[in-house]
This record gives sequence, structure tokens and C-alpha cells, in this order.
Amino acid sequence: MTTTFASPGLTDRVRELRGTMLDFIDNEVCPAEHLIDAGGEQRAKVVAELRAEAQRRGLWALGHPVALGGQGLSFMEFVHLNEIIGRSEHGMLAVGSMTQHDTIMWDRYGTEAQKERWLTGLVNGDYPWIAIGLTEPDAAGSDPTQMQTTAVLDGDEWVINGAKWFTSWANLAPAVLVWAKTDPDAPPHRQFSAIIVPTDTPGYELVRVIRTMGHEGGNHCELRFTDVRVPKENLFGPRGNAFAVAQGRLGPGRIFHCMRWLGQMQRAFELMCERARTRYAHGSYLHEKGEIRRYIAESAADIQAHRLMTLEAARVVDQGGDDRVAISLIKFRGAEYLHNVIDRAIQVYGAMGVTEDTPLAKMYRDARYARLYDGPDEVHRMVVARRLVQPGAAAPWSFEGVSNV
Repeated sequence: MTTTFASPGLTDRVRELRGTMLDFIDNEVCPAEHLIDAGGEQRAKVVAELRAEAQRRGLWALGHPVALGGQGLSFMEFVHLNEIIGRSEHGMLAVGSMTQHDTIMWDRYGTEAQKERWLTGLVNGDYPWIAIGLTEPDAAGSDPTQMQTTAVLDGDEWVINGAKWFTSWANLAPAVLVWAKTDPDAPPHRQFSAIIVPTDTPGYELVRVIRTMGHEGGNHCELRFTDVRVPKENLFGPRGNAFAVAQGRLGPGRIFHCMRWLGQMQRAFELMCERARTRYAHGSYLHEKGEIRRYIAESAADIQAHRLMTLEAARVVDQGGDDRVAISLIKFRGAEYLHNVIDRAIQVYGAMGVTEDTPLAKMYRDARYARLYDGPDEVHRMVVARRLVQPGAAAPWSFEGVSNV
């Protein structure tokens, strides 16, 4: 017996696209993961083939605006597709959705000249994205007001000095959008601006691709800026408004992350159930043992809880409501669910679960990152508690007009 969930954006067209996307991700992208992970020319060849197949099936750039060369799915429609895309970490790369939260930001804040210069390449997949330079090695990432990179206006040019790290894909991107202190005498959240820095600018240095948990696969880069000069027209968004620009990217991006986590959870769940059905030990199959049944039930509950919470948060974002509590809830709780579901699957596989014979080990490593990127768990919990404790604050489950009194 199957059940359906009535959700904004889950139209007949989206249901059909979900089926087509599932077939593509499971039967084309997942089998090619090890080839993509190998890197080099082989990676480029496989990615190009997958992208061509995605275009042939009508799955390319689904959520990008039509005016930019995309297919124009609404935010809520694409949310439902992202659940399927997320079954493989390379799904975004294959269907051209990796840059979608960037195009939303660039379309909202970029000048016409900036859009013309950079947006077409983002939508076409000419490069993975314009890298985002926020986090710094000598400043707590959870408190961006501590950023030390500076940009000083000298005539018609910005002169940038400082360092960034965990700037994902900077090694493959044509430019980095750098958050820098431009107005040190302003209030803390108005001191910073975002500035476009092409990666071929003199003084720009790619220091290294950082190994994380023994791997380089995340393309997390450390950068150094030494008297980097770019035209003043490279200011992105209003001066002193960098945090608003960042939130314009992070809000939709966190929804997209959480829906992709669902795809990872569901794939791990399916692998766990397959193993439980076929592995025989101590006189019975694993699925006949009470503890393994508990794993299956707990994982099903975690997946469904995260799915419903994330769809509700997406609805709030889509309707332009105050989404801070809803997004923070799914960010920290979803990361926990993601870890737990994958962890149970590894436990059912036993020793094989920590090898690279299944995707679970890599999924497990990536799940640990989820508690850090786009805001650590502690910050998101703080956001929720700080807002909900206030008299009259509406709790997420409140009916209209009912407050937390």
C-alpha cells in the first residue's frame, strides 16, 4: 500500500519528473559515482556524458528561470525534485542544479552587467559555481562578524587583503564572491560587503585543496588575497549589505540541502533493508531479529519526520513568511536524522559498511559535515530558542493567531 502527501508543488508534472529523475539517478548517476570520484579526465568525460543524457531526458536546469536558460520550475516544485537528486552526491552535477541557489542570489542582487557576465555560465554548467568566500582560518565561522579580510576603495578599485578557507570549488570556479570588511566604523552587521574576484586576478592565490577526513573530494579550498585589485563595479549588492546577500543564498540553499539529505537517507534505508532481507546469521535473517526491526522502524520515523518538517519549512519560505525558526529546526534536527539513518545502515552491513564496497562510508563522512556547513548545530539551536522564548512568539506548530504565551 502506498500513500500520497498533498503538498504545494507536487503537481502531476512534478510526479512524472520525479519518476524520470529517479530512473536517471539510480540507473545512470549512482553506477558512475566511482568513476566521478576518481577525478581527472575520466571524471570530466563521465560528467559530460551524464549531462548530455540529462538534457536528452528533459532533466537539465529544471529549477533555473526560463529567462536564464532553465526550465522554470517553481521553488516548491523543485524542492520535490531535489529529494530525488540527492540520492547521489553527484546528482546536482549531473542535472545542472548545483548552482541553483547561486542563480537565485545573482538574479536578486547582481547588476545587469554582472548577470550577463556570470549567470549564463552558471545555468549552462560551464563551471560548477561562483565560489563563496566566507569562512576564514583565523575567525570563528559561526560568528561572521569576526571576518578579517578587508577591502579598501582606492580610486576606482577595491584592494583586497586576507584569507579564506573551505571555499568550495574555488579550484574549478572562474571567480570567488568574497565577503570583506569595507566599513569598519559601521555597526557590526553593516561592516561587510560582497565583491566579485575573478580567480585570474594578480594577488589571488589558491593555497591548497584541504583534505577532510582523509579525502580531497569536497574541493574545499584555502585562498589568500594579497593586494588584489578589482574594479569598484565588482561590488555585489549594496555596500555594507553582505549579510543580507548571504541570507538570500543560504535560506533556499538550506532547504535544498535538507531535501537532498532525504535522498541520502532513503538510499541508505533501502540498502539497509536489502541487507536485512538477505543476510543470514544466528539461525535467521537479520530482518527477523528484533533489534534490526527497531533500526528499520526508527529510520523510517526519522525520514518521515524530516520530510514533513522540511516541506513545511519550504512552504514558509515560498510564501515569504518568517522562516528563521523553521529553517533552523530542519537544519540541526535533519543533520542528526541523516547521521542516524546512515549509521544504522552501516551497523546492519557490519564490516562491509565501513568499506568502499557500498556508498555508505562516504555518505557517513559527508553526514558529519552537515552539522557544520551553513551554520553549526549550536547556532541554529540558539536561533530557535532565542526567538521562541519571547512572550507572544508563535511556535512552529501554532494555529493562526495562537502564540506561545
